[in-house]
Amino acid sequence: MTIRILTTGGTFDKKYNEIDGNLVFRETHLHDMLKIGRCTLDVRISRIMMIDSLDMSPEDRLIIADKCSETVESRIVITHGTDTMVETARVLAERVSDKTVVLTGAMIPYSFGNSDGMFNLGSVISFVQLLPHGIYIVMNGEHFPWDNVRKNKELGRFERILR
Repeated sequence: MTIRILTTGGTFDKKYNEIDGNLVFRETHLHDMLKIGRCTLDVRISRIMMIDSLDMSPEDRLIIADKCSETVESRIVITHGTDTMVETARVLAERVSDKTVVLTGAMIPYSFGNSDGMFNLGSVISFVQLLPHGIYIVMNGEHFPWDNVRKNKELGRFERILR
């Protein structure tokens, strides 16, 4: 089984710019993270974009959906900013039906050293192998159907929507 990881940016891949004090994007940290995690799976990484999800446009979300549809792999991980992850998952659910697509991210950049990114990456790599076709979000060690999850900004975690 080959897993395709599509990177879009988000806190996961942000880095601190020592010159101006801003958080910026350079390259993805995924190669290093998979190496540190001793991942032996066939994982292929493709960069779609490197932006903050708050800056993501409806057109950007369509690009992500098109890339999911175009890839030959049926198991896809998307690294994404947590603020609009659910919005992107909604677009994917409308356009991708024959694959397992799982979005994940981080609340703290990997480059900061105390990030939840490593844990979320390990979790998403496991879940994408086991979940049936559909669109999911994996954060905090849990998997959520795309339409039954929200980001709780007060607690800094994702949770199921109580219905």
